[in-house]
Amino acid sequence: MANLSTISPLPNIPILFSLFLLAQLLVLSHFSHTLAEIIFEERFDDGWQSRWVKSDWKRAEGKAGSFKHTAGTWAADPDDKGIQTSTDARHYAISAKIPEFSNKNRTLVLQYSIKFEQDIECGGGYIKLLSAYVNQKKFGGDTPYSLMFGPDLCGTDTKKLHMILSYQGQNYPLKKDLQCESDKLTHFYTFILRPDATYSILIDNRERDSGSMYTDFDILPPRKIKQVGAKKPKDWDDREYIEDPVDVKPEGYDSIPAEIPDPNAKEPDNWDEDEDGIWKHPKVPNPAYKGPWKRKKIKNPNYKGKWKVPWIDNPEFEDEPDLYVLKPIKYIGIEVWQVKAGSVFDNILICDDPDYAKEVVTDIFANREIEKEAFEEAEKVRRAKEEKEAERAREEGERRRRERDNDRRSRHKDRYRDRYRKHRRDYLDDDYHDEL
Repeated sequence: MANLSTISPLPNIPILFSLFLLAQLLVLSHFSHTLAEIIFEERFDDGWQSRWVKSDWKRAEGKAGSFKHTAGTWAADPDDKGIQTSTDARHYAISAKIPEFSNKNRTLVLQYSIKFEQDIECGGGYIKLLSAYVNQKKFGGDTPYSLMFGPDLCGTDTKKLHMILSYQGQNYPLKKDLQCESDKLTHFYTFILRPDATYSILIDNRERDSGSMYTDFDILPPRKIKQVGAKKPKDWDDREYIEDPVDVKPEGYDSIPAEIPDPNAKEPDNWDEDEDGIWKHPKVPNPAYKGPWKRKKIKNPNYKGKWKVPWIDNPEFEDEPDLYVLKPIKYIGIEVWQVKAGSVFDNILICDDPDYAKEVVTDIFANREIEKEAFEEAEKVRRAKEEKEAERAREEGERRRRERDNDRRSRHKDRYRDRYRKHRRDYLDDDYHDEL
């Protein structure tokens, strides 16, 4: 007989199965990210200049600006640098060649961050995807592009978020009016375009808008149109309520007066019938009077709703299954004009996995509070400097005022002295005094 003490206990089957499932999920998660393709990712580390080409556009006119490699005045990590516009009232154009790719049959994700450290007044902060051959040294505002995305600010009224797609050589802007962020912190802008021609726009990982290229861009004629010449059918009943046909007016309803004598009124003590006539109770509204009788309203059993012009298939609409497909992308570029410089571009990403793009934002925003604290500290320094400059300006103005007052008093004394000398000279030269 076997010794029961030497028999190994059976393993805990439910726990082992759970561990097996967890391991499979981790493998699948890793495998899904492995399948995702990162087409281009730029963090502007050392060596970024070898990947980007500065354009000479507007340089001959003295209107071309240059980018500065910096994290900006305030940042969560001073070593996490981007490229910043550096000179006011300049055009900026820079581009990078990327591995050629097509978004046919896959999702396109374009994402980048921008921080407007300046009071921009008027200028753009958008990014472009370009197809075909581009002479990068001549890349500029007139260079054709396939997609343009990002903020555009001007004054206090214009805070527009651009989304423009090119189709067969023509640019089509998003018909919706979207607003961008306008504070001085880093913000991520994400555009997602799917094979079913639907899109999503995210700011800081929060969806700002979504829709379809079929309805939100005037690229194709609409699928449906309102039927021209349609008229409401004669038997269409759009009365939601009707009079109750069985309702009967109560007996004696019309004999109820609108006003009755005031039962609380009393004849004044000083009333004189000989002079004032016979006293009568004044009239007051009759609470029992309900106005002219009307049948009560009931739901109309034949109500069909408010009639609307019907939508029909548009005979001019021809579906384009590849509507979402851009021309093969070969370059990415930044081309903006700014009145006030100081915008930091960073964390540019082109891929086909929205989840990976979200992870990038989450990782970088892990230090979001540090950036806010750095900004608040920079604001304190800025305000202190402005107050000091204002005080210096006041002191300078007071000094100049005193100098002007002293000059006026000095000129007044000189004029008085000149008049006195002239008067004395005239007095001494007088003929009367000569005779004496």
